[in-house]
Amino acid sequence: MKRLPPLAFLIACALLVAPRAMLSAADATAGFVNAAQFGFSPAATGLENTAALQRAVDQRGTIVVSQPGIYKVAGTVFIGSHTSLVFGHNVFLQKSDEQGAFTHVLLNKGALTKTYDEHISVEGLSIIVNGMDVRKFLVYGLHGQLAFFYVKDLRVERFRCLDLGKAQYGIHICTFEDIVVRDVVIHGDKDGVHLGRGKRFTISGGVFKTFDDAIALNAHDYDVGNPELGWIEDGVVENCHDLTDDKRKIGYFCRILAGAWIDWREGMEVQKSDTVVSNGRLYRVFADPDEKIYRSVTRPTHESGAQVLDGIKWVVVQNDVTYTAGVRNVVFRDIFLEKPRIGFSVHFDVGRFSRSYYPGALVPKQEQLLFDNVRVLHDQPAQLLSVGTPMDVLTIVNSSFRNSRINFHGNKAMADYLKTKINIHGCVFNQPGAMDLVTNSVPGKQIVLKTSGNLELHDNFTARVVAGPGTIVVDSDLTGLRK
Repeated sequence: MKRLPPLAFLIACALLVAPRAMLSAADATAGFVNAAQFGFSPAATGLENTAALQRAVDQRGTIVVSQPGIYKVAGTVFIGSHTSLVFGHNVFLQKSDEQGAFTHVLLNKGALTKTYDEHISVEGLSIIVNGMDVRKFLVYGLHGQLAFFYVKDLRVERFRCLDLGKAQYGIHICTFEDIVVRDVVIHGDKDGVHLGRGKRFTISGGVFKTFDDAIALNAHDYDVGNPELGWIEDGVVENCHDLTDDKRKIGYFCRILAGAWIDWREGMEVQKSDTVVSNGRLYRVFADPDEKIYRSVTRPTHESGAQVLDGIKWVVVQNDVTYTAGVRNVVFRDIFLEKPRIGFSVHFDVGRFSRSYYPGALVPKQEQLLFDNVRVLHDQPAQLLSVGTPMDVLTIVNSSFRNSRINFHGNKAMADYLKTKINIHGCVFNQPGAMDLVTNSVPGKQIVLKTSGNLELHDNFTARVVAGPGTIVVDSDLTGLRK
């Protein structure tokens, strides 16, 4: 091989090294950081790791945790705008009680000041709760293991948590715009993914085995359930599985919780979790769930925090006023219901923990909910849809029914639950024999049911409707309902 002259050899070496040097400079500019550089290690204590990971995410850019292992964390790590946190395979964050119990493993920085954080992604996070299931509120009402409040352009992907307790949600997001939660596996006692008010969202690729709700779209909530109130709108929930377990069948695959309230007025009666509008703000009653009724004679006007007036603890919830909360323009697609419980519940709370609808408030009508390819995989009698609020239209297409009905019920919150139209098209009915397709117990409720293009699997199948104290107008292709 011909040798290069010394000068040519040096030039060739420079050309080979230059692209690598330029790549390193580009990486540094882009902000790629390995958290190990800051002392984040499986061998470190929880206190050391919490401080180390905080130093790393404070750099912003992309922070990588690449070394497999169980990393103890002994406090909340706060993540800010323009930050991506990427965990490699077989990396676990385990909550560790080294300076007292804490709630969130990760929380966005702006949550503490109600300042929007933007462009955040968390990928590959696996949390081991390790029995630390507490509500030590940094933001009252926010209690996810992974939590965000006031956030835009958020992506959470490949999240795992298999030991949720009874107090904390897996993922909790409230007051948001443009969020994506994708590829999550969540097991345990409390809600898997719990949303408060916000718009434009996608929840996809979820596998849930939860004692309580797999997914909660809680536009209204208990006073400790969400930090703010309002509408959840313009979203997709898709490719999700509600797995069964041997526990008591409570909760739902998806809870859809609505509410409404009024302006404060002298002498009004309030209870725990009631909301009022006063002085350009929303105020809520924070109290024990003891069914106590309070009479309010002093208007709440304080600008922040809590104040006790007439024995009532009024807490400022938010400064932008709305009188209603609910869910609208949401598509549920490719949902597999293995657990024999209510699939979707659209309702008001009423009881000692919360009264979603204050008498005389505006009617919070749930709007334009679409159910596409919902598969009921169990044979036990259970409601596919339980509806306890006014709703305009229910559309169910390409789905698989078993012994699963649509049930309308009321809680006497209002005199008129309005008319609801139901469109069922292209579905398969697997139930042998008779099934109640739509039932109603709301006085005066009007329902219009239209079905078309459906398939009955068994020759002895027949569908029925039970109007109860309301009316159901039927235009159907199903046996038992055809005219």
